[in-house]
Amino acid sequence: MPELPDLQAFSRNLDKKLAGKTVKEVIIHNAKKLNVSENELRAKLEKQKLKEVYRNGKELYIKFSEGDILALHLMLHGKLFLFEGKNSNKYSIIELVFTDDSGLVLTDFQGIATPTLNPAEKEAPDAVDDKAGFAYLKERLGKTKTNVKTVLLDQKIIRGIGNAYADEILWDAGISPFSASNKLPEDKIKDLISSIHSVLKDAEKEILKSNPDIINGEVRDFMNIHNSKKKHSPKGAPILIKEGTRKTYYTEEQTLYS
Repeated sequence: MPELPDLQAFSRNLDKKLAGKTVKEVIIHNAKKLNVSENELRAKLEKQKLKEVYRNGKELYIKFSEGDILALHLMLHGKLFLFEGKNSNKYSIIELVFTDDSGLVLTDFQGIATPTLNPAEKEAPDAVDDKAGFAYLKERLGKTKTNVKTVLLDQKIIRGIGNAYADEILWDAGISPFSASNKLPEDKIKDLISSIHSVLKDAEKEILKSNPDIINGEVRDFMNIHNSKKKHSPKGAPILIKEGTRKTYYTEEQTLYS
């Protein structure tokens, strides 16, 4: 699943390619996940100018000239493609066709990627928002004994971080993913916040460096810990893997707070 740095890179490139274009037609191939009727979606978006594309949590937001927003959640396997003329991509869910006959399509072979018209405002702050600062995370972490990685993955607490980057962030901060959230000392919460910002920002740079025009897929080969091709961390410790619904990559360099 694309995470915050991936989506940030996608949004930058899509905004450069699409801002200012006018929607000629909205083509809906799979309406199962729509929050409104097909007719309402078309009526809202057709003839509007695309104003900007940006990331919000784990979604891409496409904002239009009249203020409407089409949110795209890629889920596990959703992908975005640009096309000229006719869309020839398989497993299409929704297409935006512009007046210059270019287009953007969302695909997903599982059919679960989700387009949402005018999504409700989210209560949880974005991971790189100032609202997700020390006071906020100290309070939220202090309320639960749940391990800290689970808290980082909870989109109702902090939005944008997924499994791979949670591992990278916690290693960078020197915190074991199995630490009880309410046992983290204040200095480690500060380290955690610093690592959230630096790891996610640096990852976006690495993604764009290796694939400047990226709008789909995942680039992971630069990762320090959550990387199946690496056996040791940059500091030399063996990388350990805990199997589960989500694999957790960690090392004994990380302090366990319990």
